[in-house]
Amino acid sequence: MVLESALLHVKPGQEAAFEAAFGEARHIIGAMQGFISLTLSRCVEAPSDYLLLVQWQTLEDHTVGFRQSAEYQRWRALLHHFYDPMPEVLHHTLVWEQA
Repeated sequence: MVLESALLHVKPGQEAAFEAAFGEARHIIGAMQGFISLTLSRCVEAPSDYLLLVQWQTLEDHTVGFRQSAEYQRWRALLHHFYDPMPEVLHHTLVWEQA
């Protein structure tokens, strides 16, 4: 399993519109091959910042299967105009987990 992380800096004043658009966009990513789960969290200290975490079965499910798909173009059209600057996307593998 691979965990994708992205810190999303939404333009101030656009938070409600972003959250509404994300409500639609989440169905796009949720239907992709290799998708496991996602969470979107809003920062308490900086309310225009969000943390997106997406679990994929493999790195390629994200970087090839999703990013090179027609569905990704719809995702981009729904969400990318909200970001300033564009987010840095990183991938992680689990080292330790405690509940």
